[in-house]
Amino acid sequence: MHCPTLAELPPPPEGKTGWPWTEETPSPPRESVEERSWPKISIVTPSYNQGHYIEETIRSVLLQGYPDVEYIVMDGGSTDETISILKKYENFLSWVSEEDVGQADAIAKGFERASGSILAWINSDDSYLPRAFWNISEVFKKNIDCVFVHGDVHVVDENGKYLYTNVAVRPNRFLSVNTAMGKWPQPGCFWTREAYWRAGGVDRTYQFCMDLDLFIRLVALGNAKCIGREPVANFRLHKDSKTTTWSEVEKREKRMIVLKYGSHFISKLYPLLFIGWVIWMGPRIADVARQKIAELRLDIQS
Repeated sequence: MHCPTLAELPPPPEGKTGWPWTEETPSPPRESVEERSWPKISIVTPSYNQGHYIEETIRSVLLQGYPDVEYIVMDGGSTDETISILKKYENFLSWVSEEDVGQADAIAKGFERASGSILAWINSDDSYLPRAFWNISEVFKKNIDCVFVHGDVHVVDENGKYLYTNVAVRPNRFLSVNTAMGKWPQPGCFWTREAYWRAGGVDRTYQFCMDLDLFIRLVALGNAKCIGREPVANFRLHKDSKTTTWSEVEKREKRMIVLKYGSHFISKLYPLLFIGWVIWMGPRIADVARQKIAELRLDIQS
């Protein structure tokens, strides 16, 4: 499916303006799209009672202006306004509302339906930023051996106000596979369909860290890239988000992953490896800091 235009979508709720309500991603000239044969991107959204946010998520996918997108929403049987919102946009996406056994199960079921050569998931309280699909796809096209691409993610509050940037760092295969160490903001991550199935797919036994577990296995398979300067998505922090309410589950599952992938000998060197990892990511943090200082100066001048 070619992404719909703003005019083709249902009008936004009253009072909603800006991206992705009254703004869309400009598409390149049609001849450019036809010449370059952009790969199909399949996006899965696991959903359960996030009706307050999911319409923004949906519109941020549909308004990418990208020529070939498949969008699948796997709802776990929501009892709030989610279903009415899904019906509102059902001409532009496919959706199922049925009981599942958790977020990882919903994501896995979604990818079983997906047919794109590039895969990703976006949670129902997060959203993509303009041009995200174009920028990610460009990296895959220029690096045909690449299996995993990710970018920076803005962290925002429940009202969408910017808090800080979660800086993506180019994956280090050795550190990732041997120490379970990595910094891959989940909403900014995309991978190839072929690599997903070679890696074994999403592990349904995880409640929180299914992303870290999957990404380690993907990075272990081959070339991975990090794009900088233009963030890919917004990650929303709010009182009901899993990041806020599931901290103990997160800690327990991260310990499990370290034991699962971490070499015993290399684990002894963890402090030194952590220092090395900080040095590895230093240039990216400095780059983001320079950008923020420049933006603050522009705000002051204006």
